[in-house]
Amino acid sequence: MAPKIFIDGEHGTTGLQIRTRMAGRRDVELLSIPEAERRNAALREDMLNSADIAILCLPDDASKEAVQMVSGNNNVRVIDTSTAFRVNPGWAYGFAEMDGAQADRIKAARFVSNPGCYPTGAVGLIRPLRAAGILPDGYPVTVNAVSGYTGGGKQMIAQMENPDHPDAITAPHFLYGLPLVHKHVPEMTVHGLLDRAPIFSPSVGKFAQGMIVQVPLHLGDLSEGTTMESIHAALVAHYAGQDIVTVVPLAESKALPRVNAVELEGKDTMKLFVFGTPGGSQVNLVALLDNLGKGASGAAVQNMDLMLAS
Repeated sequence: MAPKIFIDGEHGTTGLQIRTRMAGRRDVELLSIPEAERRNAALREDMLNSADIAILCLPDDASKEAVQMVSGNNNVRVIDTSTAFRVNPGWAYGFAEMDGAQADRIKAARFVSNPGCYPTGAVGLIRPLRAAGILPDGYPVTVNAVSGYTGGGKQMIAQMENPDHPDAITAPHFLYGLPLVHKHVPEMTVHGLLDRAPIFSPSVGKFAQGMIVQVPLHLGDLSEGTTMESIHAALVAHYAGQDIVTVVPLAESKALPRVNAVELEGKDTMKLFVFGTPGGSQVNLVALLDNLGKGASGAAVQNMDLMLAS
């Protein structure tokens, strides 16, 4: 019998993308609430408790409520895509490539917290350097990023796509999170193995899907003898054998005139780059991904497949 999957919040941006990725699959049975019954709380609870895996695509408070609904049912495993549980030690963090043991943690877990889109890029760049001893304690990490506007959900999509919206956004590119307070900072700190919260500057561009995350570093403030080449080698070693997260060869990076934020639109992979001048004093680490792919829905499906393989 095929395992039953219920997407709680299937009509939201992330939920719809998960459904699209699962279209045509015959190895799972997708449970769904009819459109007319979307607000039927009893039916929702029944669907949650009938699933082998429930994927929560909800705001934080609604996700917490859903987890309470299945707390006494050990037959239900949960993937949550909100920020509610991402630094909870009782939950497996759903970034399978984060370290060598993470995929097995996800496979064995009952509760998996899907990473945020920005932290996927930031942690993907920072954690290998912390694990290798290259990035020292106390380093003042900064993370600069731009996302496609679908990361803001249905409200921002309407603001960006409908010029007649009362709160239409016409800017081609804008910064937000200006007080330097963002819900993703704790996640970057904990899973990036940082002892000091990074300064995070997020922004949104006039494109639907795609993301660039940048972490600039001063080589002289890293472990002694660190070079652009040794940073690249550490990333290559960390992701050896992976096919979803890849590190672009230095020679290929050097030949690039630009990095296109939408290059991986519709894909569930992530590319990492190391830019800088050989023998110079600075480098810029760059992660390229789709904010709804490896940054959200693609990661949720990847985590589901890992859990089903356990």
